[in-house]
Amino acid sequence: MHRVDLNCDMGESFGVYRIGNDEEILNYITSASIACGFHAGDPSKMRRTVHMALEKGVSIGAHPGFPDLIGFGRRNMAITPEEAYDLIVYQVGALYAFVKAAGGKMQHVKPHGALYNMAAKDQALSEAIAKAVYDIDPTLVLFGLAGSELIKAGERVGLKTANEVFADRTYQHDGSLTSRRGDPNALINDEQVAIQQVIRMVKEGKVRSQQGVDVNIQADTVCIHGDGPHALTFAKKIREKLAESEIVVQSIR
Repeated sequence: MHRVDLNCDMGESFGVYRIGNDEEILNYITSASIACGFHAGDPSKMRRTVHMALEKGVSIGAHPGFPDLIGFGRRNMAITPEEAYDLIVYQVGALYAFVKAAGGKMQHVKPHGALYNMAAKDQALSEAIAKAVYDIDPTLVLFGLAGSELIKAGERVGLKTANEVFADRTYQHDGSLTSRRGDPNALINDEQVAIQQVIRMVKEGKVRSQQGVDVNIQADTVCIHGDGPHALTFAKKIREKLAESEIVVQSIR
């Protein structure tokens, strides 16, 4: 029997700005990665999202990013490993406290946006992130791009890791994601194509790259984006199709 976690980035509103439909999407996912206030989110939004996830029995993770509200954390920043360590401890520590105050336990940490993509290739950066997570709580699971430097760094430091794959993104021949910057083929807009890609990654451990070759890939957790106009419909549909394909959807154990 094949098993996979279904995660979604959440709590990415701040102040009067609202994004996504977190409360409804929580009905169809098993893990929520909650923004920690740097790329999105604020203390009140963090607290409310934590409570919603706990009420619905969804596992909680921290989603730390670069301090870049204007760019939504998607712009690269030049930082040292020491600065990266501090960014992670600061943000994860904040959400960790909210989860503890609500009587819950945090499951995972998943970097956001540019920080995530940079750590996928940069060994020094990924090691700083992994060490920060381990120092906070060695029982936390580190989410990272499947087969990336971040996954390798987590394993080296002694963390449990989860190889993440994406439902709505295309892949390159080296297993990296197609860049959103200037490439119109970076996103998959056809729901059926996205769902079939996920099912194949989970069942066969393969994904077809933009170059037309199959790439080996491990799918422990599938990311769906919660900020699109059809996010809720897609979350419901992919959960149904995974069940129809005899794939058990459960959080990372």
